[in-house]
Amino acid sequence: MSYCASVAAYAVGGRRLVDHATLRIDPGSIHALLGPNGAGKSTLLRLLSGELEPDEGAIELNGKPLRLFGARELARQRAVLPQSHGLAFGFTAAQVVALGRLPCARRNAAAEAQIVEDALALAGVAGLAQRRYPTLSGGERARVQLARVMAQVWEPAETPRYLLLDEPTASLDLAHQHDCLRAVRALAGRGVGVLVILHDPNLALRHADRVTLLRDGRVLASGAPDAVIDEETLTRLYRVPVRLLCAAGEAVPVVVVGEHPEKRDSPLFQEAKKLKKGTVPGASAPPAS
Repeated sequence: MSYCASVAAYAVGGRRLVDHATLRIDPGSIHALLGPNGAGKSTLLRLLSGELEPDEGAIELNGKPLRLFGARELARQRAVLPQSHGLAFGFTAAQVVALGRLPCARRNAAAEAQIVEDALALAGVAGLAQRRYPTLSGGERARVQLARVMAQVWEPAETPRYLLLDEPTASLDLAHQHDCLRAVRALAGRGVGVLVILHDPNLALRHADRVTLLRDGRVLASGAPDAVIDEETLTRLYRVPVRLLCAAGEAVPVVVVGEHPEKRDSPLFQEAKKLKKGTVPGASAPPAS
């Protein structure tokens, strides 16, 4: 049982956004998808979710072609968190999370309320349950939406369930980024397979079981985080110098980005360099150490 894209391809206007990509999400694991802007990450997720139909290749969910699923059956086996999730109605946070339960087999009111409460707690927003959703900050909304999709696949089923998350950490601060992925890990521990699009390789190193690197719609590498996230591969992926540093007492290295040699002579880079040194007229010099 798994959730698979097999040599999937998708093009728009003659431009191939996903180019024969293969990716597998296993139950109980977190699979991180990394790549530069425009690499095709969101398009691949939309192919996996069923929002788009591949021009070539196949998408299968637990051994069954995705195109054979009805909407309700599909919604009971996989939940999708897109990049944007606008909602203008004055629902409370708890009511928004309860929306995730609509396709599920309904239980009694007390059991449903408990699932909503537990999902809010796991996402770290239990205290926002009765707040009106439009009054929340961007980061708070993101965590409420995470609780909503977790509630959708909360209960065990005959076949494995899956979460597809498109940049769930994008609007979160440093602490909440890790809290978000710890919550996802807790759900994976209950057998849910997770695909999460990330921009920070450091998050993937700390939280993912498997990593796929995508560039120009093609899979550049896929495997265990420590086998895929190395200096040479990340430099090829992002086309900027990348280094991995090991801090004392830390088991996981830290990815840092160096100066791009082609940009050192650009006016923008030189201006930033002057500002840093405090040599631009009107700019404040940095405080003396």
